Amino acid sequence: MSEFAAGDVVQLKSGGPQMTVEQVGKTSMTDEDGVWCVWFEKIGNKQVVQRETFPPVALKKYERPATGSIAVHRA
Repeated sequence: MSEFAAGDVVQLKSGGPQMTVEQVGKTSMTDEDGVWCVWFEKIGNKQVVQRETFPPVALKKYERPATGSIAVHRA
């Protein structure tokens, strides 16, 4: 069905916050594939939990930026 699984960290292909996949399956309204995601959004000085369902084609797995390893080459 989808390349996503519960616990994966994903992001919208267009950008946005990192989100955690809660579940993957068919939506009840349209019977189409859906990915249920949860994330936190800062509202004022509070972190508020947000939840939304997205079509799999709108998401990509989040890849953490490489931590700066520096290679030194001496001549």
